[in-house]
Amino acid sequence: MKIAIIGYGKMGKTIEHLALEQGHEIVLKIDAGNRNQLTASAIEQADVAIEFTQPDTAFHNIKFCLEHQTPIVSGTTAWLEQMDEVQKICLAQKGAFFYASNYSVGVNIFFAINRKLAQMMNSHAQYNIEMEEIHHTQKLDAPSGTAISLAEGILDEVDRKKQWTNELSSNANDLAIVSKRIDKVPGTHQIAYNSSVDTIEITHIAHSREGFARGALLAAEWLIGKEGCFGMKDLLGF
Repeated sequence: MKIAIIGYGKMGKTIEHLALEQGHEIVLKIDAGNRNQLTASAIEQADVAIEFTQPDTAFHNIKFCLEHQTPIVSGTTAWLEQMDEVQKICLAQKGAFFYASNYSVGVNIFFAINRKLAQMMNSHAQYNIEMEEIHHTQKLDAPSGTAISLAEGILDEVDRKKQWTNELSSNANDLAIVSKRIDKVPGTHQIAYNSSVDTIEITHIAHSREGFARGALLAAEWLIGKEGCFGMKDLLGF
């Protein structure tokens, strides 16, 4: 598999290391310092692109790849207000696009557990629900894309919660997400159901970036030869 890496930060470097270990070839590496090298002739060398950049550049990168018939896997968060436009471009170009807020297989199992627990707790109004997410200090967006995905799963299932807020709240309709940034923490997400008599908690703790990178490579392999817009539910068969 010939891979273009768009976004050569810590995640991009981890993807490169694992890809080379697995016998894949990196044909293009793009970062802020060499964006001029993201050209039609360069991207067309790749079987697939893997994009982990910043919210202000993600849409352009995805659009560019789709317009040049290169399947693209993206893990950039905080740009999703443009998702509808990306889906239209993908359809028009008969392209292939894969998006996930988190590529860890374990996290996506956690998403399913979160939704199931929320279904079970919907009828138990004595429990308030709160979430905490912790990431490394280099993470710029808050709450994390993973936290937002978890929150949306809860909001879909729990009638008494109407919206999430990125702070503690006294409004019973709010799902509070507390974001913390601590050096060298890859990612921790904890959801707590608190009542006066007990607390139920579920937690996912990432130990390294490797799980995210392995999932992105798995998605890239799976995406080649397909047409349409996909996510981890399609890959994992949930």
